[in-house]
Amino acid sequence: MKFSVLFVLMFLSTAAFAQRKTATFSSIDWRVADIDANSPDTLAIQLTSPYVTDLEKVRAIFRWITEHIEYNTLRSQPYSTVYYDDGIESAHDNDSILQPLDVRVAEIVLKRRVAFCEGYARLFKTLCGYAGIRSEVISGYSRTNMNSGKQFRCNHKWNAVQIDSNWYLLDVTWASGYLNFAGDRFIRDYNDYYFLTPPKNFISDHYPEDIKWALLPDAPTLSEFKHSPFKQAAYSPYKISSYSPSRGIIDAYVGDTISIELETSDAKKHLCLLDVPSADSATIALNDSLARANRLTVIKGDKVRCSYVVSSEDVQWLQVIYNGDMVLRYKLDVKRSPLDFPPIKIQPIMGTN
Repeated sequence: MKFSVLFVLMFLSTAAFAQRKTATFSSIDWRVADIDANSPDTLAIQLTSPYVTDLEKVRAIFRWITEHIEYNTLRSQPYSTVYYDDGIESAHDNDSILQPLDVRVAEIVLKRRVAFCEGYARLFKTLCGYAGIRSEVISGYSRTNMNSGKQFRCNHKWNAVQIDSNWYLLDVTWASGYLNFAGDRFIRDYNDYYFLTPPKNFISDHYPEDIKWALLPDAPTLSEFKHSPFKQAAYSPYKISSYSPSRGIIDAYVGDTISIELETSDAKKHLCLLDVPSADSATIALNDSLARANRLTVIKGDKVRCSYVVSSEDVQWLQVIYNGDMVLRYKLDVKRSPLDFPPIKIQPIMGTN
């Protein structure tokens, strides 16, 4: 009986938070756009003082960073030259107490208004700290690159934040935008998916070095994470809760049929597959139209499936197109069918007298 009551209370608490989380934050987002300050403590006060709940304060901090900080495109420079070569540390005399790293980095990011992922994460943590909110900088691995609409490389940093005694995950860098194909220009494009993302979805492209920050009772192993499919930038906005196959490398023979399945609560579902390393918008649109005309998409409840017949050993990639956007990429390891190989001739063993 006690367990049942506790479960109900936990459910109601989670449901209440989910309702608040999905509430419209438009007034907060609109207000923080025009706020500005040069010091983290002053900025934190300006951002959060009108609000009572930690959720509202976290939202204000999160959205201010996404609207005012750009991703640093000078990725070829050593990290130290980006953050510590502008005289900020030398401004402190030898008798002063050196400020914590989070604060020092936050001050530099506010001064330059550009940052790598660590700068975004440390600025977020610093502003939360001044607002009386617990947060952590999480180090780990990401599955995709930021170039060409895909986001980032293997090493990455993001945040965990405590709201109403519970921990939640967010990535202020990925929510801010992405780089163009050449990787030399930042495109500001806010993505709300990375604000308090459910852990079961967040783990699909964020794997923490300390597994406790997956916030999951049964997190996948790092090996499973590394071998999952590559997720494109368009994957996150769609309500995709699962995909199959789960491994990013598919072993197949010529003539095999490969089925790709997504599970999503989207009302409109359409899936098609391209066996090319990359594709432009015209190629995607053409194949999407052909797939619709031939009714290749199979929908059953929340699941949508499409099949592909391996036609050649030369096929190496399989692009998954969902509702006209490239969302996943699988690597194909294709071999000739054993039936295509000539039979092995066995030489008789000659006896001896």
